[in-house]
Amino acid sequence: MVINPLQSLAALRTVDERAAESQADTRTGRATEGLSMECEEGQSQDPMGFFGGEVRHAREHAGMTQLQLGTEAAYDRTYVAQVEGGRLLGSMQFAETCDRVFKTNGYFVRLRKRLAKLVGHPFWFLPYTEVEMTARSISGYSNVFFMGLVQTPRYAEAVFRAAHPRVTDAEIEELVESRLARQDIMKQKSPPLLWIIVHEVALHTVVGSREIMAEQLTHLADQASSPHVNVQVLTNDAGAPASNVPFILVDRDQPEPKVYSEPFGYGHLSEDPEILRYAAATYDRLRASALSPERSVQLIRRIAEEFSS
Repeated sequence: MVINPLQSLAALRTVDERAAESQADTRTGRATEGLSMECEEGQSQDPMGFFGGEVRHAREHAGMTQLQLGTEAAYDRTYVAQVEGGRLLGSMQFAETCDRVFKTNGYFVRLRKRLAKLVGHPFWFLPYTEVEMTARSISGYSNVFFMGLVQTPRYAEAVFRAAHPRVTDAEIEELVESRLARQDIMKQKSPPLLWIIVHEVALHTVVGSREIMAEQLTHLADQASSPHVNVQVLTNDAGAPASNVPFILVDRDQPEPKVYSEPFGYGHLSEDPEILRYAAATYDRLRASALSPERSVQLIRRIAEEFSS
């Protein structure tokens, strides 16, 4: 399954947002029809490129230079050039400035909020983010790092810095923001059931610092107090685990459930019935070998205290 990120964006846009965007397009001199054609032709193939193209079009229509827009937003010209070039997603302050300067009635703020859920994810991960948004239940197994849905900001930052040591602070910030934005699904009125099995190795692995680990483990234990979250630990003495790779099972009302795994450097989303049956059976074996949720939380809090001491 391969999905264009702009198709992902289209799936997120509500009717009232489309109406507001239509109004914004009129004010910036851009027809909604032209915008759709641009998306279909693939002139902007990524979320940041799409946002940057919208900023550039509005700025040019307003007869402003990059320096003038940057001054209005309290940024320099280079920042505006990076945004328009698709190398950086403009900050919320920048989006608010665009709406104020271009009189676009909140278009750029809404657009940025939506794109923040996509920016920072590699192209092959976008299909999974769509599935996750409509999940009825999410069952994940982690053997190195905790699932993104329960990571703290500092833990996520440490994970990204380890994986991408040469990227800028601004890029790391975008990656973290994108990961944390996915956690919004657990803040819904009716969130999915989140079932987490984590290998004990992940509890002891120092990601970032001992302080960060204490914070992350405490957060994980606190999350387990929710009626929508179950956490189990697969201890080191449980023997060889049923799976040597992390994976996620996502169940939805419609359409069929899916399984996501991430071999080195590339993610794979499958709806093949045979793979789904195998993944479900593997998850059942992992769950049977893990500690009960109550004992798991006790262990997590004990290790958190050890990191704090």
